[in-house]
Amino acid sequence: MKITILTLFPEMFDSYLNTSIIKRAIAKGLVDYQIINIRDYTKNKYNRVDDYPTGGGAGLIMQCQPVIDALKSVDRENAKVMLTSPRGKTFTQEKAVELSKEEHLIFICGHYEGIDERVNKYVDELVSIGDFILTGGEIPVMAICDAVTRLIKGVIAEESIIDESFSYGLLEYPQYTFPYDYEGDKIPDILFSGNHEAINKWRKKKSLELTKIHRPDLFEKYPFSKQDLKLLEELKTNETPKWEKEALKKGQKFIKNKKEK
Repeated sequence: MKITILTLFPEMFDSYLNTSIIKRAIAKGLVDYQIINIRDYTKNKYNRVDDYPTGGGAGLIMQCQPVIDALKSVDRENAKVMLTSPRGKTFTQEKAVELSKEEHLIFICGHYEGIDERVNKYVDELVSIGDFILTGGEIPVMAICDAVTRLIKGVIAEESIIDESFSYGLLEYPQYTFPYDYEGDKIPDILFSGNHEAINKWRKKKSLELTKIHRPDLFEKYPFSKQDLKLLEELKTNETPKWEKEALKKGQKFIKNKKEK
């Protein structure tokens, strides 16, 4: 995949492109990032890329000429051009999956008080990361690119993606690692039982519980299976269900050994 970013502040992407997973993905040739400085395309003798709003108003507006000329410098064949804007639909994990299948993504980062309306005619899609205001589009674009890049095949292990939050409409189950006991807060024994069926059932139950508590909007539209409904019934009591008790009993040897790690 190729990702091209048009921005007034290319230096903001230096750390992003040279850190962790993104850096390794670039090194492997799985994604090619191109950062274009919009200011390089201004025709203003003072190198300006903005001006006051026509008709009056506060702040400065990005001029259409340097933005559009910067965009025209890019090969847009088989590319999707996107602009961060409050008019756009809110970015979701589902959208990240969709964009990860594109051949070439081009992002335009707005700045200042806004961007000349005429730029929108050159854009395929508007996108927003939420109903709040930032100083520019650079941070939203980084967030979107990060979500998309990690979904490209080979960037991270596929099994790391399968059970993530939102992948199946629910929040992810709780995750733990050693030490077993930290200041009295212990890892649930079921996770040491070696019974993968019971572990998966416990995890699904916890996903349902966390989603109901923290994201009732997702919970209300989730298509519950018969097993999900049984797990939800179990949540109404504080008792350990029969299937979990049996898994804990059979897995005592594994549980003891892991606790001692």
